[in-house]
Amino acid sequence: MKQIIEYIDKNKNNYINELKEFLKIPSISNDPNHKADIIKCAQFVKTKLVNAGLNKVKVIKTKGHPLVYGEWLKANGKPTVLIYGHYDVQPVDPIELWDNPPFEPIIKSNKIFARGATDDKGQAFMHIKSVEAFLKKTGKLPLNVKFIIEGEEEVGSSSLEQFIDENKKLLECDAVLISDTSLYDVGTPTLTYGLRGLAYMEVEVTGPKKDLHSGGFGGAVANPINILAGMINKLMDKNGKITIPTFYDDVAKLTKKERESFKKLKFSDKKFAKEINVAELKGEKGFSTLERLWVRPTLDCNGIIGGFTGDGAKTVLPSKVKAKISMRLVPNQDTKKIAKAFIKYIKSIAPKSVKVKVSDLHGANPSVTSLDDKSTIAASKAMEKAFGKKIVYVREGGSVPIVPVFAKKLNAPVVLMGLGLNTENLHSPNEHFNLDHFQLGIKSSAYFLEEFAK
Repeated sequence: MKQIIEYIDKNKNNYINELKEFLKIPSISNDPNHKADIIKCAQFVKTKLVNAGLNKVKVIKTKGHPLVYGEWLKANGKPTVLIYGHYDVQPVDPIELWDNPPFEPIIKSNKIFARGATDDKGQAFMHIKSVEAFLKKTGKLPLNVKFIIEGEEEVGSSSLEQFIDENKKLLECDAVLISDTSLYDVGTPTLTYGLRGLAYMEVEVTGPKKDLHSGGFGGAVANPINILAGMINKLMDKNGKITIPTFYDDVAKLTKKERESFKKLKFSDKKFAKEINVAELKGEKGFSTLERLWVRPTLDCNGIIGGFTGDGAKTVLPSKVKAKISMRLVPNQDTKKIAKAFIKYIKSIAPKSVKVKVSDLHGANPSVTSLDDKSTIAASKAMEKAFGKKIVYVREGGSVPIVPVFAKKLNAPVVLMGLGLNTENLHSPNEHFNLDHFQLGIKSSAYFLEEFAK
């Protein structure tokens, strides 16, 4: 491995210059005006896979944005790893808050600033370069590799999910490797082994057929805002426990090994509260903050729409009001089952004075990979070698919907080897990526190929 690591170090500046070219392409997936940029970006990825030495590299058309596939399958008797990433990026609004144009990458304080720097162009590019280092230096890989890089992650990955359904043989593998998550802290090798799922609902409450004057009708007619607020309040008790019947039936308990690993992180409630400018933290009674963030389900109202919200006063009883409510789910909970339970309970607590409509807007199942899985052990050893430090294990409170899809449909463990930081403004102005982590990510990827091959 010494010659591979030396090659990676020698080419550091080349990697950064290539990454700059990648970041210059405004591949915003939710904007039809950038369709040509999406196609250009897919071609860029194809070229880089070809140059790295991959075989059967192709841009695959879909109903949405194209996928890019490549493979190297010449390691007979060795395992196969499928490497996933995405080349599409978030919109740049509000543009006025960027310190530099979002698609003109600049380097400041050893960080590269541009849209897509950490989510996910920089992280996906690391794996292409690690494979390239092996093939350029030795002409071979220690195991078999497949790449699938998509252009719709930021808009739901629907084309990829359909492609997986139709091409399970093509994507068959022993593990899926993804870098689209974060390190626990600067310079700390981190393996994310679990993600929460999501059930996202919309509740619509309708009262009178039109808005009414609150003086002429107030006190005699149910106000949909008041009713909805009361219903939301009934979804959780004073201890932060969700009151939906059967909600906790399938929740997986935290193992002793996981609990001990969380304690080693030395998380500070006080520091966390200060960073988000709140006087104190609040959550489900009986659990630590990290447990509430990573391994316990939640329910939150994300927004209420209805009534008069302009400047000044308008005395009105609104005819209709809506609320967006999300539930973060944990391993063993099923998004469809939870959505059904939510709908049933909401309707059961609705008074006859209003009509209630509930819509299931979006869902994603949770995922977890065993800390004892061979892929997890290989990734742990790889990152420790690259960083020269002991690894920490975390879960994340958010969702990556494609992860449980890979795990279930390909029947393969998913390794989340993230090298970003939650503080790097992904989805926000001034997104950036620490270039030390970029380089360490290339080395971690290379070491993973060696370790998993064993």
